[in-house]
Amino acid sequence: MNPLELPFSRTRHDRAAHRRTETGLLDRLRQESTTHALVLHRKRLAVVGADAPRAALLAPAGLPEGTWVYLGEDDGSTYVALLLPDDVEDPPPPAGADGWAGLRELTAGQAEALAADEDPTVLVHGLSVEAVALAGWHGTHQRCGRCGTPTVVVQGGWARHCPVDERETYPRTDPAVIMAVVDDADRLLLGHAATWPEGRFSTLAGFVEAGEALEDTVRREVAEESGVVVGTAPGDVVYRGSQAWPFPASLMLGFRARAVATEVRTDDEEVTDARWFARAELHDAAAAGEISLPGRHSIARALIEEWYGAELPGAW
Repeated sequence: MNPLELPFSRTRHDRAAHRRTETGLLDRLRQESTTHALVLHRKRLAVVGADAPRAALLAPAGLPEGTWVYLGEDDGSTYVALLLPDDVEDPPPPAGADGWAGLRELTAGQAEALAADEDPTVLVHGLSVEAVALAGWHGTHQRCGRCGTPTVVVQGGWARHCPVDERETYPRTDPAVIMAVVDDADRLLLGHAATWPEGRFSTLAGFVEAGEALEDTVRREVAEESGVVVGTAPGDVVYRGSQAWPFPASLMLGFRARAVATEVRTDDEEVTDARWFARAELHDAAAAGEISLPGRHSIARALIEEWYGAELPGAW
């Protein structure tokens, strides 16, 4: 099987991590004409364009106060992000931008350009994913988790330092598995979460627990949520690809899994319905609007359409 085409895994720039510890890096870069800035407020990006919005790349000079982070470089240009304070209510977009938009909204509107690997869409999208992930982390780590002292941003925005206990905290990612479970009749298992609107279905997913291997997470989550048993033989759990999902801080690890016992028994807490679909059944249900499937920017959609063999109608 070829690797999955995943929008949130597309990137072009070099993160140039070796530069993060340079003394005065961000102050210096903000004065250079080759530096471009993304601006974020509460994880929403400043954008340009009304009909097809995209994240704005702005000159740092004249931008308001906030937290600056270093994103990387590409083709002679350097990229940074400005994170406006969360406690500022409804700030106007900065000069040169037309408004604000969420990353999922932007990605959905750029699906074709990302699939075609077009520049500058891929470059700006990769920068945006990185910036949104960092914005979420900074927003929840402004104080030391050990003593409660306000922390100081260091290493180009990639660490926060406690001046009392000298502890440094770094961005973390929460690994989660997501799987297309297929039985020996080549049917696909989809589930409906308790919090979703009626008719919404997707692949099963769940977070990796402490001390747990990814393959074991796949088997445990499928069993807990649906009662279906995934096999333990070689090839019963196959890795298919990954993409960042910074909502708030997940890394989605996609798998194809083989069911060896197919009786469905949902937990009725997280998942209230789970069904097996043959290809024709899934297509007809989606086309008729009886069910809705995940958006095209999600790894769930890629896993479903890989099993189906073509694009499917309908999306959230």
